[in-house]
Amino acid sequence: MQFMAAYDMMEAARNANAWLGATARTMGSFPATALVPNPAFQLLAAWGQVTERSFARMIAKPDWNIPHLSSAEGQDMIVEPKVEVSRPFGDLLRFSVSGRPKMARRILLVAPMSGHYATLLRSTVVSLLPDADVWVTDWHNARDIPVSAGKFDIEDYTLYLVDFMKHLGADLNVIAVCQPAPLTLAATALLAEQEPEAQPRTLTLIGGPIDPDAADTDVTDFGRRVTMGQLEHSMIQQVGFQHAGVGRKVYPGLLQLSSFISMNLETHARAMRDQIIAVANGTASDHDRHNRFYDEYLAVMDMTAEFYLSTVERIFKGLEIAQNRFVVDGHRVDIGKITDVAVKTVEGGKDDISAPGQCVAALDLLTGLPDEKKASHLEPDAGHYGIFAGGSWRRNIRPLVLDFIDANAEGPTPVRKGNSALRCVETQAPEGDGERIAV
Repeated sequence: MQFMAAYDMMEAARNANAWLGATARTMGSFPATALVPNPAFQLLAAWGQVTERSFARMIAKPDWNIPHLSSAEGQDMIVEPKVEVSRPFGDLLRFSVSGRPKMARRILLVAPMSGHYATLLRSTVVSLLPDADVWVTDWHNARDIPVSAGKFDIEDYTLYLVDFMKHLGADLNVIAVCQPAPLTLAATALLAEQEPEAQPRTLTLIGGPIDPDAADTDVTDFGRRVTMGQLEHSMIQQVGFQHAGVGRKVYPGLLQLSSFISMNLETHARAMRDQIIAVANGTASDHDRHNRFYDEYLAVMDMTAEFYLSTVERIFKGLEIAQNRFVVDGHRVDIGKITDVAVKTVEGGKDDISAPGQCVAALDLLTGLPDEKKASHLEPDAGHYGIFAGGSWRRNIRPLVLDFIDANAEGPTPVRKGNSALRCVETQAPEGDGERIAV
């Protein structure tokens, strides 16, 4: 019960702060305050508005809100996310484009399960949709999953990826972003050994910790310094009574968010201060750059305790992927069994979550893959966010990834490259190439 009480205390604190914000906004917005020539009331209302919104969106899953595509004939094609495969801990989601024929490029985006929802990849999806059919792994909030659904650790995650890839077929191109890169590599190796006809054509690993010891970061230092017992005692709590997953042990999203913010506290404090001033001056808007970014950044989800702990113990401390001794369901996965899937790694020169060297280490593990099927790219000025959703992704990395996919397609690819005849009405994501988003 002590862990459940801690979970409910965090939720109570979040609720209290949201209530304080709403109260301040209301008090500062009374018409009578306009008779008093004191800017304090405007600042009070602005502080309340920003505070209320910040704490309220911590428990709300963001909408995808993918803008429609416009064809060369000027016709609008609506993009609708549809669940194609439904599982207890995550769904395979397809972005269906009305009236568009099947595209030659078929891409599965493997979203991280590291505190944020799959909507973190919204701008990545938007940038790829004009030139490909796109699917994404849409992981569920652990607090909403009943205990009766069982456990979910990194082995279960890997088997989910295997099932999703088998469902989509061999003409698939997989892009794994950050945390799932090692497990996606393992899932591909498992398919290569057991069902080679279901392997994807290409695998692109973006900013993932294949070998965490290849380069030091705050994340790897923390993983070495803290024992598993300390982690379980300090990070794991039980879901409270108000959620469907009552009693499930989780690494709470609110606790994760406090860690994210603490790593870059000064930047976030400055951003909130500037937004309060903008609201007070009447220059802020509901969908300005600040709100677009923080609506996503502050929306967090719980991870199952076994997934979090097994990730730290086996990927970061045990280095099971880095040393090619990862075991799934009693079977040792041999990454050297990958012989036909073209693999590309992407790293950011300023990535302080998965530093350069951690992801490209995957290529050394691919002992059975010809060198001509291996590729790597280092984006010198990109931070962690920039390599998959920021300006560096849009300008430089995305074209390289699409070229890599086309170069390894079977036969000519009858899809326009560069300036596609299909265009997305809104393609710009919030800036912040160096921002710390997910670990």
